Amino acid sequence: MPVVACKKCGTKNRVEPHQAEGKVARCGKCGEPLETQSATNLDQPLVVTDSTFQRDVLSAPGIILLDCWAPWCGPCRMVGPIMDQLARESGGRYRIAKLNVDENPRTAGQFQIQSIPTMLLFKDGKLIDRLIGAQPKQAIADRLARAA
Repeated sequence: MPVVACKKCGTKNRVEPHQAEGKVARCGKCGEPLETQSATNLDQPLVVTDSTFQRDVLSAPGIILLDCWAPWCGPCRMVGPIMDQLARESGGRYRIAKLNVDENPRTAGQFQIQSIPTMLLFKDGKLIDRLIGAQPKQAIADRLARAA
C-alpha cells in the first residue's frame, strides 16, 4: 500500500489506490487532499478499474501489460512482485497495470478472463498478446520486448 506524504502538514498517510479511485483521499491529520497515483508515476503498476479502463488502457499510447488478478489467488500473489519489478525497470518503454477481476467484472468479462493470473498485452489500445498462468519474469519480459 503506497504511503503519501501530505504537502500541507507532512503527515504520512497510507492510501489504497483502488479504494481511492473516484474519491478524494484526504490527510488523516489535517484533512488536506492528497496527491495519489499520478500519471507520471511510471515506476509502480497503475491500478485500473472498469470505469478507468477505456482511458488508462484502450486510449493510452504505447505498450501496456495489464495483470488481471484477485487477492485470494496464490499464483497471482507470486506474479505481483514481478509486475512491481517490471514497472520499476520499464524506463518509460511500457506501462504495467493491474485489474482486480473480482472488483471489475465488466472488463474481465469483456476479455473473457477465465483463469487468473492472465496478463493482457496492449499496444496503442489494441490487444496483441495474452499470457495465462504464473509466468517467470524472463518470459514476461520477453513478451514485452517482442511487443516493442
